Amino acid sequence: MYFKFTFCPIILLLWASLSFAQNVNVVIHGAASIAKTDDNFVCVTLDWWPAEKCDYNQCPWGKAGILNLDLRYGALINAIKAFNPLRIKVGGSLQDNVVYKVGEVSSCPNFMKREDGLFGFSQGCLSMERWDQLNRFFNHTGVKLTFGLNALFGRNESQTEKGLWIGDWQPQNTRDFMQYTISKGYKVDSYEFGNQLSGSGMGAKVDAKQYGKDVIVLKNLVKELYAHPETQPKVLGPGGFYEEKWFNTFLEVSGQGIVDGLIHHIYNLGPGDDPNMMNKILDPSYLNQVSQTYKGVSDVVNKFRPQLGAWVSESGGALNGGSKDVSRTFADGFWYLDQMGMASTYDQKVFCRQALIGGNYGLLNATTFVPNPDYYGALLWHRLMGSTVLAVTKESDPDLRVYAHCAKKKPGVSLIFINLSKDRSFNITLSNAKPGDAGKPNYEFVGKQNREEYHLRALTGDIKDDIVCLNDVPMVQTDSEDIPAMDPKLVDASTPISIAAQSIACVTIRDFEAPACV
Repeated sequence: MYFKFTFCPIILLLWASLSFAQNVNVVIHGAASIAKTDDNFVCVTLDWWPAEKCDYNQCPWGKAGILNLDLRYGALINAIKAFNPLRIKVGGSLQDNVVYKVGEVSSCPNFMKREDGLFGFSQGCLSMERWDQLNRFFNHTGVKLTFGLNALFGRNESQTEKGLWIGDWQPQNTRDFMQYTISKGYKVDSYEFGNQLSGSGMGAKVDAKQYGKDVIVLKNLVKELYAHPETQPKVLGPGGFYEEKWFNTFLEVSGQGIVDGLIHHIYNLGPGDDPNMMNKILDPSYLNQVSQTYKGVSDVVNKFRPQLGAWVSESGGALNGGSKDVSRTFADGFWYLDQMGMASTYDQKVFCRQALIGGNYGLLNATTFVPNPDYYGALLWHRLMGSTVLAVTKESDPDLRVYAHCAKKKPGVSLIFINLSKDRSFNITLSNAKPGDAGKPNYEFVGKQNREEYHLRALTGDIKDDIVCLNDVPMVQTDSEDIPAMDPKLVDASTPISIAAQSIACVTIRDFEAPACV
């Protein structure tokens, strides 16, 4: 790769300076945390989709699926290594149609188009040769792995209710797969049981009581095969869309101590061919609607208390591969970073982006492996935002979204500012909430150390651009396919934090005194 520009065009800077500036005070409540995320909150998926997967008259997957992805590309390796480590979930819609070629399974079919098949495909297969290749790749890049298991194995589709799969899950193929995995010394952090089988399902569904019984079988299998608690993978479920009654019934049947993490999916932007996609992303009231799902899942977690809490185990924004006109652009970051910020305030421990590569919503281009703009947003979050979440209040301007965490590298706090407004910039002053007495005024924060600021903007000023600038430097891979340096701009602490129109900024303040961050 080569650099097209050394700096973002000067016209962008002039455009930003001409936008109307609004003064806003943001109050950080640093006395106590409101939530905790996992240290590896940022997560991405690798999916099973073959090249023949098509939606909306396009086939954007190419050779980005688990079975056909070329794992030798330096750009792919470097993109993962930059996270050090990156949590990856192997799974997706076809995972319940995958058999593992081990033990009694001798044939290993490829996914083929089949009209009456699950999601339009026949059964597919993971050979142990490919599993070996994947694990060499995961070990080399330092991946923290979640593996999605086939939860339909041994079941049959009901003759009376379309989409409902009945009968007990048969664990033998999974047992053989786990035994092989253990014998090779491969590290699996957690196992996800099935994909989108909850509630009304997506392509297939399983009754909540049946799922609860089966997840107990899986948990006992993991305990049997992984004898040492310190190396025992966690069991996650149900990995589908949240429906209160189904989730409650499943957890009542399985009981406490069985499922370690309650996981669910978010696709709140709707179908990928929606012509109104951009308006949804820029509409704060629309973005807020998904908070009801986060609250519902959080309430269920508080009731049943799974060890790991709740995860968003798949979220691509737009369904069916994403939006070809939006998901790969800078604009998608307004949705993506806002979702991670909102999820963290509702105590969601992990947020898995669909996908690392593949479809239109991949963090990497499916053909060139060049990072899309959202990749850099994810990497900044991973490097800057710690696991302790702080409450934030501000004057009521919905176009300015703000999230605060303790800094990942102490001391201090890190904040994400998202400006949805097309024609207004914001000048931010900070206050430190006075603990214990809501009637007293907050302390205005006056810093003494330079702030560390990372400003993300579209290259040309058009948010549909697929190149992002960090502090006015285009983020383009080097000739050696390395991720470019992402250095902060050091800013005088006595000046307001300036957030340009339709931009995103990450800011770390080292001398902000927040007792929750000590």
